[in-house]
Amino acid sequence: MRNVRAVFVSDAHLGCRYAQASALLDFLQESQPEYLYLVGDIIDGWQLRRGWYWNETYSALLQRVRELIDEGTKVFYTPGNHDEFLRNHLGRHGGLHLADEFVHTTADRQRVLVMHGDQFDASVRKTRWLSHLGDIAYNALLAVNVVFNMTRRWLGFEYWSLSAAIKRRVKQATCFIGRFEERITSHARARGCDGVICGHIHTPKISRHNGVGYYNTGDWVESCTALVEHMDGTLELIRRLPGRKTTQPRTTAPSGLVDFPIPSTSCHRATTAPACDNLADELPEGDSSRDDSSRDDSAGNDSAGRRATGHRPTTSPLEASREQLQNA
Repeated sequence: MRNVRAVFVSDAHLGCRYAQASALLDFLQESQPEYLYLVGDIIDGWQLRRGWYWNETYSALLQRVRELIDEGTKVFYTPGNHDEFLRNHLGRHGGLHLADEFVHTTADRQRVLVMHGDQFDASVRKTRWLSHLGDIAYNALLAVNVVFNMTRRWLGFEYWSLSAAIKRRVKQATCFIGRFEERITSHARARGCDGVICGHIHTPKISRHNGVGYYNTGDWVESCTALVEHMDGTLELIRRLPGRKTTQPRTTAPSGLVDFPIPSTSCHRATTAPACDNLADELPEGDSSRDDSSRDDSAGNDSAGRRATGHRPTTSPLEASREQLQNA
């Protein structure tokens, strides 16, 4: 996967005992994109506050991100609800760019909004206690999932997510996902974008809503999926099964995950009107929540300083201490 223009990953949940961090590390070690987007919930601050859990693989993942910055990859991080403490550090930190939203311009000049998506989850915005309770229940289900898949491996079967299957069969969850997709694509349209790339709901998918492309990157707890942009601008979901070194195309749905639309080609691309001709070809625009003048200024400042090999922030927001996370 080294010959890709951009990589989008979300919901790694480092700090959760059930994160498939090794699979994500293998994937990033094989990748050398021009752009890397970390689309929220990379660090699970909720879990770390309830009980500290961190291992060497989690540290190796953060080190790989630093290596990519040193090698010239432009890294953009849009925080989610589980790593919302990073929203106190928005801005540029050496080679790391933090913002609530980014507008990425693809090689074929499509404007795509990149954001985590928790802003469109009513349970996170209005009933945070219910959202935290649901997170505890979800982790209990993941614990059952571990035992379930140990039994499957002993019987000679491949990994299959029991927790994802249960979640998919809950009618209320299905209705929530539909509302989420409608709301976030409407927001992207209001921002003047051709599509939106997000995470949050752990449901990898490519679809369209009212002419706007919807790309959900999935997660690295159950589905182990990421979105990549190829050199011609096509966007494709790929999957890395835990324990496997090869990446599998995700243009069709594996058993036990989510139903994917089967496109006519091996990749699915947006076909709406291209971006305006005066957009920069190489550098994605800055935080789209600002006005146009501030966005242009931020893009100009980044053009002057991009690919500064070896330039790091003196104190990276990703290097938050245990005490900072537990008190966040």
